[in-house]
Amino acid sequence: MTSFGMDAASQARTPSAGVAALLRRPPVAAGPEAPVKEALTRMVAERVGCIVIVDGVGARPLGVLTQRDVIERVVLPGGELEQAVAGVMTGGVVSLPLAASAHQARLSLARHDLRHLVLVDAVGAFAGVVSRGELYGNRSFDADDLVESIQAAVDIATLADAARRVRDAACRMVDEGVAAAQVCEWIAILNDLVVLAAVDLAEAEFDLPLVPWCWLAFGSEGRLEQTLDTDQDNGLVFVPEAEADAEALRQRFLPFTRRVNEALDACGFPLCKGDVMAGNPRWCLSMTEWRSQFAEWMLGATPDDLLNATIFFDFRAIAGDTRLAARLQQWLLANAGDNDLFLRFMAANALSGGPPLGRIRDFVVDRESGFLDLKRDGSRVFVDAARILALALGVPDTTTRGRLQGAGAILGWPRREVEACLEAFGFIQHLRLRGQREKAGPPNMIDPAALNELERAFLKESFRQARKLQQKLQLRYQL
Repeated sequence: MTSFGMDAASQARTPSAGVAALLRRPPVAAGPEAPVKEALTRMVAERVGCIVIVDGVGARPLGVLTQRDVIERVVLPGGELEQAVAGVMTGGVVSLPLAASAHQARLSLARHDLRHLVLVDAVGAFAGVVSRGELYGNRSFDADDLVESIQAAVDIATLADAARRVRDAACRMVDEGVAAAQVCEWIAILNDLVVLAAVDLAEAEFDLPLVPWCWLAFGSEGRLEQTLDTDQDNGLVFVPEAEADAEALRQRFLPFTRRVNEALDACGFPLCKGDVMAGNPRWCLSMTEWRSQFAEWMLGATPDDLLNATIFFDFRAIAGDTRLAARLQQWLLANAGDNDLFLRFMAANALSGGPPLGRIRDFVVDRESGFLDLKRDGSRVFVDAARILALALGVPDTTTRGRLQGAGAILGWPRREVEACLEAFGFIQHLRLRGQREKAGPPNMIDPAALNELERAFLKESFRQARKLQQKLQLRYQL
């Protein structure tokens, strides 16, 4: 099973950074006719724990052979080391494209209980292997039993119990002072497993149409930034054989999507008050309909359109055919990047509010409560700016950290400037998590008087970093 504690180097990488960046050596492969002894010799010489068996034409992965496989399937039964690896390898390779994110890789390891993950290039040819150790450094917070519980769930009741244990464990991580980025990534992996299990349980109840479909996550879940207090934001995309079939297919999908929404509600993810859920016919759409909806928002740019953009433009695949989400995102980036007027409207909307910094006092608090809204006036500033820059520059990352890093690299921002921005965002997220854990008041609200002197100073500087980010938007769009 897989553990999700990450060391400092892992924390420095964004959760959705390309997994190809983790490759440390050329791919080690063999043909299916190669003798076991030869493959084992290669593994020892290359100091690797496994070798990938590929076909001789397109170099497509056919299976994986590990040293453990050789011991259990050849040595112990008294087999011949000269036999072909095809007879003892483990088939049914679980692979990901090089462009997949580190989060997707960690999720695959957890879901399939793997120690090695095969990567393939754009045409499906073997490109390399990443190990559990490369994806997870320090095993400081073990989640083995939680993954096991989620995957063993046979009904919604047992899945709900596992989901509760995930929240309890996340709370303990906050209590232990684990960095916000690591907590949110850990929550995202386990919550994704819960959603996958809910989808699997619901799918078994219905005869779904035989067309490609994909369950989408929006908002904070789409950004891998779920906190301890979160509801549902999801949708479904499908591809009919003919667009005229879209409505009939939607009616067949809706009972299934509503069942998933009900299951997630039972698992502690409340139904979205704005009804942004796959069970709503408005968000159970064909690929063409989703593109039309995005185009309509970008063309209209009304206040409601801009509000929807802050939710729906942060999406990623959770279950089903994940290639559909990638296609939709490629289309969105291509079209949004060419729409300067829409991006300018988004920037103006993002600048309509700002960090609560006072000229005389440190902070401008709510007059009645004396509190600050860390989400509205803090983390949202970073999230909105990162989204706009990602759309403008074609950055495919969906996380705020990854978007800011990508934008900074393209625009030539000094590295220390980017790091200061990321640290500020992380500190505000940390305070949000801590406040939600303590449940001392409304979620995301904080009394600055309750912070110690160092925390107040750090929060003030974090708000200053948010203001600097807004100033970059203001300059870019001449607002």
